Amino acid sequence: MTQPRTVLVVGGGAAGNAVTVLLRRAGLGVDLVEAKDDWNATAGSGITLQGNALRVLRELGVWEQVEASGFGFGSIGITAPDGTVLHAQDDLRTGGDDLPATVGMQRPRLQRILIDAVRASGATVRLGTTAEILDNDADGVTVRLGDGTETRYDLVIAADGVGSATRAEIGITDRPEPTGMAIWRIAAPRPAALTRTDLAYGGPAYIAGYCPTSETTLYAYVVEANRDRASIPPESYADEMRHLASAYGGFWPEITAHITDPAEVNYTWFDRMLVEGSWHRGRVVLAGDAAHCCPPTLAQGAALSLEDAWVLSRMLTGSDAWDDALFQAYYERRIARVRPVVEASVQIGQWQLDGVRDADVPGLMGRTMTMLRELP
Repeated sequence: MTQPRTVLVVGGGAAGNAVTVLLRRAGLGVDLVEAKDDWNATAGSGITLQGNALRVLRELGVWEQVEASGFGFGSIGITAPDGTVLHAQDDLRTGGDDLPATVGMQRPRLQRILIDAVRASGATVRLGTTAEILDNDADGVTVRLGDGTETRYDLVIAADGVGSATRAEIGITDRPEPTGMAIWRIAAPRPAALTRTDLAYGGPAYIAGYCPTSETTLYAYVVEANRDRASIPPESYADEMRHLASAYGGFWPEITAHITDPAEVNYTWFDRMLVEGSWHRGRVVLAGDAAHCCPPTLAQGAALSLEDAWVLSRMLTGSDAWDDALFQAYYERRIARVRPVVEASVQIGQWQLDGVRDADVPGLMGRTMTMLRELP
């Protein structure tokens, strides 16, 4: 009897978890290693999942849990800093008419749903360890883990995020670059009348927005020019975010009242990266944030990572030849999708940095999201 092919997935985020589930469903032997002991099960505040992300989550078999745990909605508003709605439009259902346009949910809840799916798939999971590539050739990869064990795999999928050590190990020198913006985020109770995302451009921050994440919760964010992290003591995070948020009207006074605990506030720079040319070296291939990252101005980071997992798993399970031609075809298929999203995400932020008052933000959003209606 022929032994199933074996795959090592490095990284247990959206891309790594999704590709593990899909490859295990096809009968491949999959090991997943994740550097964090807790599998990143508690990190983050909220996440916005648009239809193309929901489409992949349905393929994973977790849509019902996502639907029950999150908050679905179908429109987006643009407001003035005082809360006056300037423009509202229906969101495109990029996952198809049988899925909501958008679901907001608590990011830790999504991670726990994906963790449960990986566990149920029968994959071998090793937490708190890393992988060191020792020998990568045309037929496979010999990998030594942090505990010293050494195993031969037919393929390694590097899904270990924007700071991917695996990407650097195989000689791809691309690194994320700051765009000039930074974001403050917090989870808070949801006012009953808040039922969609609204975005305010202008005021003391470049962007102020929020997204409902359940019947009782939301996450809120304000975006400003990035500052040296060392100049912002962590104990001041709540004061910093509250100062920016307090200038906004509408639902913001209710939200701002809950910005009190600095430990609940997250501060992150916006980065961009797009690996060009190819996403593989030998039998090591990149997926998700290890290959591309973009500012969250279009809320497509997790969606693109999930799409990578879906496309790569289908290509791997549909071909006997795991060779350069297959991996280059994966790159070419994905780069045509990923590049315009990265470029549009960066452009929306750059317009704010440059103070372009007549920027066509809704138009660029609409054109980009229309493209995402097509299968990845």
